[in-house]
Amino acid sequence: MGRQGKNSTFPIPNSQFPNNKQQITNNQSTTKDKQQITNNQQQTLQQLRNSLRRGQQSMADWQGGRLAVSAVPGAGKSTGMAVAAAIAIARYQLHAKRQLVVVTFTRSAAASIKAKIRAHLNSLSIPQNSFVVHTLHGLALNIANRHPDLSGINLENATVVIPRSSNRLIRSAVEQWIALHPVRYSTLLEGQSFDGEETERLRRQSVLRTEVLPKLAYIVIHEAKSSGLTPEDLWKLNQQTNDPYETLAIAAGLYEQYQTIARSRNFIDYDDMILAALRVLNNDAVCQMWQKQYFAVFEDEAQDSTQLQYRLLQTLATDPSNPSGFLNLIRVGDPNQAINSTFTPADPIYFNRFCEDCQTQERLATMDQAGRSTTIIIEAANFILHWVNRSKLTGKELAFRSQNIRRVNADDPQPDANPSPTGKGLEIYSPRDIYHTVKLIGERVVELFATTPNHRAAVLVRENRQGSFVAQQLEFLQRQHGIEIYDVQESDRQSHVPREILTLLHFLDLPHSPDYLKAALVVLVERQLIPTQDLNALATFPEEFLYPGPLDPPQTPAVIKAARYCRSLLRARLELPHYQLISFLALTLNYNQSELATADKLAERIAKQTFGNSSMNATLGALQEIVNSERFEPVETEDADSRYLRAGQLTIITMHKAKGLDWDYVFIPFLHEDTLPGNPWVPTAAQFLGDFTLAEVARAQIRASLHEQAIPLAPEAWEQAGQLKTAEEFRLLYVAMTRAKRLLWISAAEQGPFRWSTFSGKGDNLQQKKPCPVLPALRNHFPQAVHFLDENYSKRQEAEGRR
Repeated sequence: MGRQGKNSTFPIPNSQFPNNKQQITNNQSTTKDKQQITNNQQQTLQQLRNSLRRGQQSMADWQGGRLAVSAVPGAGKSTGMAVAAAIAIARYQLHAKRQLVVVTFTRSAAASIKAKIRAHLNSLSIPQNSFVVHTLHGLALNIANRHPDLSGINLENATVVIPRSSNRLIRSAVEQWIALHPVRYSTLLEGQSFDGEETERLRRQSVLRTEVLPKLAYIVIHEAKSSGLTPEDLWKLNQQTNDPYETLAIAAGLYEQYQTIARSRNFIDYDDMILAALRVLNNDAVCQMWQKQYFAVFEDEAQDSTQLQYRLLQTLATDPSNPSGFLNLIRVGDPNQAINSTFTPADPIYFNRFCEDCQTQERLATMDQAGRSTTIIIEAANFILHWVNRSKLTGKELAFRSQNIRRVNADDPQPDANPSPTGKGLEIYSPRDIYHTVKLIGERVVELFATTPNHRAAVLVRENRQGSFVAQQLEFLQRQHGIEIYDVQESDRQSHVPREILTLLHFLDLPHSPDYLKAALVVLVERQLIPTQDLNALATFPEEFLYPGPLDPPQTPAVIKAARYCRSLLRARLELPHYQLISFLALTLNYNQSELATADKLAERIAKQTFGNSSMNATLGALQEIVNSERFEPVETEDADSRYLRAGQLTIITMHKAKGLDWDYVFIPFLHEDTLPGNPWVPTAAQFLGDFTLAEVARAQIRASLHEQAIPLAPEAWEQAGQLKTAEEFRLLYVAMTRAKRLLWISAAEQGPFRWSTFSGKGDNLQQKKPCPVLPALRNHFPQAVHFLDENYSKRQEAEGRR
């Protein structure tokens, strides 16, 4: 695609895209728009465009139609999109009744890009009402809520839930399915073989009811609904297979029961929001109203969209005055950073197809220059990409789009672009064990912050248990060196709001229960509201602690403070209306702004769910259900990511949560083959069904149908599920590596725990571990980055290479 040079005159003529002969017909012409832009605005627009790299300029030069932008990590997707949005708003004189829609994946990303667009519009003296920024679900809910008669959703009486497999809604669907389909259930009980022994029958019943069927329901409902498939569609797909268990038929039945129960209780989930918005847009008159309201759609992180979500954006981006279905749509994404497809229905194949389709019309742009990382880190990331694709470890489907990261030009405006490396920029270690690993990390962190205290560092882990272990082992850094450790899993307290509120309400309901009293005291200590002390002694005799008599032993100042705090809570229980307790407790716990907003969201949810039965028991029951079996999303603030990026701080964070962030120094430990890429495994208790899990088999079968492929039988479907996981794990490693700016430190210890989920952290259960397959390849390709730790190390590596 031919692009204009950096200093070309704005606006760019439409001939930039030769195949785009259609024009935007439902707005004023480009010529007229140019006349409405003042000279000062013209100069500012030119400056904004010139501040972009060549790849980013493809968005700024957009003048209608479809455009796919395939980007690399650190290429400045959101920066380019914010400038492109401001230029489009100015060029087409958009306003409150003719807006640009910007869609992104998370609320924090939406807040960030909104702030950037506002700043550009301020510099242009253009009103702020000319655009809106939404998450995909926020956009869908906005449309559905405006037309409750068409959407079937009314937020006045509906409750939004995010169920886990243990949710009561899922469990109820399972029980109803079992009652309605005894023959299919009996087939599952028999499994591969069964001798009829009663104890084994009871064990299998428990496994099916509490593990296998809830997991199948959870996976399939989300996968099918977000793809626009109904239970009837799954029934039809089942008829195309010779599966002895008829997994898709079971899935269809579970899905059907789930929908029935959810409707009866006025529960909706996030997929229902998308479906509801599409129902609204099926009405031609209403659809045209929204299409006239929205001039164009700009989508960020497009690799994380599902087909159903794309259908919504496609509908809104359609020009209603053009009979050929002309779209004003920019989709920006990086399929190599698609890391959600194994636990959400997102699938990078769809964005890849969009890119290929646009390429045939010369409507594909690439943003392959990135200034984030030093050269050797870029080279390591590019090497991993091509090595994995050549390895065939992911089967027929390649894990990565063949797209190298390139350095930026010497005159790039980004400050400190492609910075100089710290040390060699890439350091590869093979410590003796996981304890030695963390010791090496601690020593390197002290060394780095001693010379550059204003830089930022992070340890990226594959799972939370690894993060907890690292935080425990490195707690001395704060005490001995003044280096703050920020463990994201432990520190993100918003997600703990439901649990803490439930704990205090249990105490208010039964204050003389030693267990409830102790649990409440633990919360108060954790929140640093009362002094740390022997809580067991306080909770042993609740009445003596709360209301000591004249004959009881005198209380210490710490105990007096704790008792006074608890009595104030009990007094509020008597004086405040029932519906105000959650908000009161949130204030009592000194919640920050995000936590208070989350508590308000929780209170609203409980009020809806207990409407007509607003009692303490009803509130406790609803809260217990949320805590036990639901992922209650916190309310994020606009600076949600800033706490992860403080100077002089070592942040411990999962690879998934690190996406979109960067640090000067990144440590990636525990790169073992059984963790990354890992292998799909069947729980021992469920192996009577075969060497696969029904949930993953069903997911693979549904995706095959969506990809217009033959539906595989269970063994092949299980193999495909494993390949999908392997591909995504390698992309996750690629994302983790590209978070580093100056130094990337990676390691795989010779010894580690058999399984992190059961590791006690006390040195037990360590065994020999194989490194992630990419590590030997990295060592061979970057020998200067290898750090030898003992005299036998080199010999072991030579032997490993020969094997």
